[in-house]
Amino acid sequence: MKEIMLGNEAVARGAYEAGVKFVSSYPGTPSTEITETIAKYPEVACEWAPNEKVGAEAAIGCSIRGGRAMTCMKHVGMNVCADPLFTVSYSGVNAGLVFCVADDPGMHSSQNEQDSRNYARASKVPMFEPSDSEECKAYTKYAFEFSEKYDTPVIIRLHTRVSHSRSIVTTSDPEPITIKEYIKDSRKYVMMPANAIGKHVVVEDRTRKIIDDSDSDLNVGLHKIEMNDTSLGIITAGASYQYVKDALPNASVLKLGMVWPIPEKTIKEFASKVDRLVIVEELDPFLETEIKALGVACEGKSLFTLLGEYSARLIRSVLSNEALPESSIDTSKLPTAPGRPPVLCAGCPHKGLFLALHRLNVNVTGDIGCYTLGALPPMQAVDTVICMGASVGMAHGFDKATDGEASRNTVGVIGDSTFLHSGITNLMNAVYNGSSMTLIILDNSITGMTGHQQNPSTGKNIRLEAAPAVSLELLCESVGVSKEAIRVVDPVETYECEKIVKEELARDAVSVIIARRPCALIPTGRAVKGINVGVDYEKCKKCGACGRIMCPALIMGKDRMPVVDTETCNNCGLCVNVCKFGALSKGE
Repeated sequence: MKEIMLGNEAVARGAYEAGVKFVSSYPGTPSTEITETIAKYPEVACEWAPNEKVGAEAAIGCSIRGGRAMTCMKHVGMNVCADPLFTVSYSGVNAGLVFCVADDPGMHSSQNEQDSRNYARASKVPMFEPSDSEECKAYTKYAFEFSEKYDTPVIIRLHTRVSHSRSIVTTSDPEPITIKEYIKDSRKYVMMPANAIGKHVVVEDRTRKIIDDSDSDLNVGLHKIEMNDTSLGIITAGASYQYVKDALPNASVLKLGMVWPIPEKTIKEFASKVDRLVIVEELDPFLETEIKALGVACEGKSLFTLLGEYSARLIRSVLSNEALPESSIDTSKLPTAPGRPPVLCAGCPHKGLFLALHRLNVNVTGDIGCYTLGALPPMQAVDTVICMGASVGMAHGFDKATDGEASRNTVGVIGDSTFLHSGITNLMNAVYNGSSMTLIILDNSITGMTGHQQNPSTGKNIRLEAAPAVSLELLCESVGVSKEAIRVVDPVETYECEKIVKEELARDAVSVIIARRPCALIPTGRAVKGINVGVDYEKCKKCGACGRIMCPALIMGKDRMPVVDTETCNNCGLCVNVCKFGALSKGE
């Protein structure tokens, strides 16, 4: 049967057809839909883990016990699970084990543009890279067999354009889920130095065997050679292959399906048949470096940029004197859409809290998620954003840099899901080491930025079944924050937030403020449809205070009078709170 699928959906289908037993992941764009799709197959045990390291370790446990397992993440999530990845490369597997990582060239939704292929080389774990949805399914399915054949985990490297593009996939019936026999073997699975020294030898031998087999057996479909005009030969992989085929259909192409380790003999033979060899790959010169190390003359990053995404037009402009045909549509006569700066949603519970921090002019160490937008107008309240959980440790670092003085004017801000991901240990560290920092947990009852996934504090699991809910208050108290130093506030009550933040900044100990209101885009955060903020124009003084909060539901109309967009308004009441003249009122 044929279906049109996203690349991510096809990865999930491949795992399902391979008889995967268990998938444990943390959501991260552009990888999230893999695990969301797996959850639709009731036979598969599937879960959202608190972070990528936890997800990877759970998958490793399932694999060693005998069930095929997979864990999925975006590229920065691989940083989080690198510790178990590097060591399971040594121990090997029992049942097949697959890591899926989705890179984000162009940084559409990420804080950096790292190239995950470097993890494959550093951890000595084979990496497959599909270029369309059909390959996503086929490579994932084969990865489980490959994992068991060579006693190794396998990484599937995706890409925003592959993850989120649709193409035709041929589906087949799934293999039955089976559990392999588990045999206790401490020499294989206990990576103490005496065992690990011997396992390193095994890993190097394994890598050499994979290279030799890759050269001698192309029928698995991982590598594809297309010989055309031999004046130009291109070696490429993944999404870049699609750009190359559009840009230069007559060029000879070696498309690599496994990007580490590379098939040395195949590459040398291909290179010998073309006059000029060019490596086309986004981000780092990964393949180029490996191929040059073989003594093969080639070009790559001397022609192409290290930055961002490529396109067929870019590749053709570099490697051909011809330009791609222009669109037949005359875009010069089309109306230009007005610029729209990124803003928090109408009714977002974060905005009132950030406005309070802006008025206080405090230092704010921020974190990953929707609340990164707190750095932009009208809030302009976030000073730093590094990675998941860093806001807590950085606020503690501010305190230590100034012997406690900075804590009088510094807060860390983190979301509920991010706090559970990697903020807890930083908070524990701050308490243990005598900090006087203030942490604000923005509890919007969901994992927001990646598309509203559940987390351990929401009371539901990935299949929306009831699950135990972590109490953030009790959790903070359990790591040493005193009960009286844990405050709960509604972030829309912006002036109450300002008052409580002032009080906690004066406390000579670690304190936590939980700013709690559900995300405006989930059912528990939405107002009753048709009930909106009302405007009393007789009371309006045209001061513009409501407009300055930049709510998408509030438009400044004629003569600076506010107009409420009734389709967008969520009746949160933030604009009501900032109006000093009673001109705005919540609908009842």
